Amino acid sequence: MNTSCPVCGAAVLPAAAYCHQCGQALAAPRLLTEPAVEALASVSPDDAEQVLWEGSYSPKAMLGGWMGAAVLTVVVAAVGGRSDLQRGLFLGLLTAVLCFGATGLYAMYRRLSTHYRLTSQRFVHQQGLFRRTTDRIEVIDVDDVAYSQGLLQRMIGVGTIKIMSSDTSHAELYLEGIDRVAHVAQLIDDARRAERRRRGLFIESI
Repeated sequence: MNTSCPVCGAAVLPAAAYCHQCGQALAAPRLLTEPAVEALASVSPDDAEQVLWEGSYSPKAMLGGWMGAAVLTVVVAAVGGRSDLQRGLFLGLLTAVLCFGATGLYAMYRRLSTHYRLTSQRFVHQQGLFRRTTDRIEVIDVDDVAYSQGLLQRMIGVGTIKIMSSDTSHAELYLEGIDRVAHVAQLIDDARRAERRRRGLFIESI
């Protein structure tokens, strides 16, 4: 059933917000429905961040270095012991101390100088031992996540993660020596997808 405009008397539909004849407002429009208001509140961009993962350079990534140090120690001891057994043992021990010590110090430096933290909204990368630099990438800016592993790395579950983002300061970020690399890469990708869905719901609710 049609109704009439209170100003010009033209017939208008009951659901019309304005008169098609004179433009008179017939009813105050509702900007948001109740479900939309509730959805808007539930996806506020100020939601508290949740820490999803924290990690650093894994000592397992240095397995190749440890194996190389062991092989070099045996070779030096064998070559040096051909003419003098005591001399060979001394050279082997000296080589072991130097090689394993250097490898251990390097692994410790890599572990202490690098720290990563993934939250539901951003990826934080800290680099440096004495002078530390902290960079942040919004997970919504992450375009793709990939990881690579060598033969030995696949056996022990470590690898390198590559994060490609629209962040101009970190278009490509490499995370080396990550333990459980496949799991961590999946966490980053899941966080990216979840944040994009959350932001999309917020925009649509407005």
